[in-house]
Amino acid sequence: MRNTLQDWLGHIERQHPQAIEMGLERVREVAARLALGRPATHVVTVGGTNGKGSTVAFLESIAREAGLRVGAYTSPHLLAYGERVRIDGVEAGEAALAEAFAAVDAARGATPLTYFEFGTLAALWLFARAGLDLAILEVGLGGRLDATNLVDADVAVITTVDLDHQDWLGDDREAIGAEKAGIARAWKPLVLGDDDPPASVLRHAYAIGASALRIGCDFFFEPVDATRWRWREVGCALDLPMPALAAPVQLRNAAVAIAALRALEIDLPATAIAGGVAAARLAGRLQPFDRGGVAVFVDVGHNPQAARELAAWLRATPIKGRTHAVYAALADKDAAAVVAAFDGLVDAWWLGGSLGAGVRGLQVDLLAQRLAGCAACVAGTRSDPAAALSAALQAAAPGDRVLVFGSFHAAEEASRMLRGPGSEAGAPRGV
Repeated sequence: MRNTLQDWLGHIERQHPQAIEMGLERVREVAARLALGRPATHVVTVGGTNGKGSTVAFLESIAREAGLRVGAYTSPHLLAYGERVRIDGVEAGEAALAEAFAAVDAARGATPLTYFEFGTLAALWLFARAGLDLAILEVGLGGRLDATNLVDADVAVITTVDLDHQDWLGDDREAIGAEKAGIARAWKPLVLGDDDPPASVLRHAYAIGASALRIGCDFFFEPVDATRWRWREVGCALDLPMPALAAPVQLRNAAVAIAALRALEIDLPATAIAGGVAAARLAGRLQPFDRGGVAVFVDVGHNPQAARELAAWLRATPIKGRTHAVYAALADKDAAAVVAAFDGLVDAWWLGGSLGAGVRGLQVDLLAQRLAGCAACVAGTRSDPAAALSAALQAAAPGDRVLVFGSFHAAEEASRMLRGPGSEAGAPRGV
């Protein structure tokens, strides 16, 4: 018998021999048995290499400020599985998630589902019963064959396209873009957050009649001063407060979210946009902590594009003290390219192993070997991210800063350590 959420999470991890298996056939079959209809009056699906979670946070916050009842499905979680399913700003409770998993398990029969497919169907089951005005679905991997693509989006968003998950999506931006463009629907808006989107994305939009709305062409953003920025399109200009989410890239993510909501053609007062931008929060995105005068920032960035954005933030926020970097990568990431993005910006590197992340984990000695010849080759090494962070904090002095990044696993371990005793127990993460 499976009575608790932990029981269910352990169960669903064992229901498919592979952590990832692309394709929609299985989820379509089980969704039909569950009689799942549309999860909300309006649906926005968000794909892309980086920035998905932040864009979802802006979408959710603005829509709720506008008075909409909103459901958001994201992945992976940082500290607790309930983070993945939010209804009207509240994380789904353990009892509700267990009930949803039980419904999916009963409907699937002998059909094997991956951890992510199980979770997606459970979220859609909960959303369908919540009377939502808007459902926001974050793509797990790629787009065309991702379980979230079961639902037809009224507006599709592709935040960025860059190299990541090449084993599944292809070896270059054109191939990866073609997979991500699969979330677009005929004659519906497709919002693009890349200054230079791959031709494959634009070709697909043209072929199906999707209306591509491009940042820098159809809508624009620019800082005004230290506290304000401006979003504009033809016939509309909005002066807005700076987001609480740090890093220059968050203006782009907020701009994309505004364009997506305006493309829905719903009632969206300017006051709701301003309030939603200011109120949006998301753990693990340059999340700040203070330890004895040492500023610690925890980020889930894990690929070269994300590293370049973190490096841009370091350049934009110089300090008098030293900058320490704690890096713990998964085995399938281009660690050398990640480290190269920080050339000249980091005074001391600390590497951590990620064996606690499961099959994708990487022993710290192997990570150090991959970084031979890089700036981090003289780094101190520790068995896990928390131990590496402890070493960095011991070496840091007041006025220094420590950036912890490399994966959701690294961000989770660092967050638990920084929060101290009493932080929530971990849940199986799956993918």
